[in-house]
Amino acid sequence: MPTETLTAERILEATEEVLRRYGPAKATVVDVARVLGVSHGSVYRHFRTKAALREAVTHRWLSRTEVALAELTDAADRPAPEKLHAWFAGLFEAKRHKAGDDPELFATYGVLIDESSGVVEEHIEVLIGQVRSIVEEGVRDGEFTAPEPDATARALFSATAHFHDPAYAPEWRKPSVDTEFDAVVDLLLRGLRA
Repeated sequence: MPTETLTAERILEATEEVLRRYGPAKATVVDVARVLGVSHGSVYRHFRTKAALREAVTHRWLSRTEVALAELTDAADRPAPEKLHAWFAGLFEAKRHKAGDDPELFATYGVLIDESSGVVEEHIEVLIGQVRSIVEEGVRDGEFTAPEPDATARALFSATAHFHDPAYAPEWRKPSVDTEFDAVVDLLLRGLRA
């Protein structure tokens, strides 16, 4: 019997460990239970299915990026153009870090995309909402011209997909990728100031 109370958070931590060790194709709920020293039925009391568990761990993983980027979004100490550049740089670095340093969980993210999970769509909507907030701030302060901040935020997010969409992850190791990133974001910022 474990000495610590079994919580959803503990299960998610153990699931991340199991996913890193075995990858998304081979990781099982039994493996997670074994790491926790409980029966697999105990895990199922918190997460009804293996898919629900994988979605929860991916949501937790993606939320870390959302929280870090929210701090950039809410920072009052820089103008909107600087903030928008820093936000996209933060997103790119977070995704590049996840792809390079956490490949098993990155693979799980890819699996969930293939499964058409709502977790990914929710994550994207949170990110677009943060971009919209920065665009609205820039419009309010006279730094940006964007009659439709939501459409502008979606366009900016799409235009920078090369630097955050997992499909492009192999290209993020290219020596020229940082120069390419700066060129794209600088071009977008010039367009917003027009």
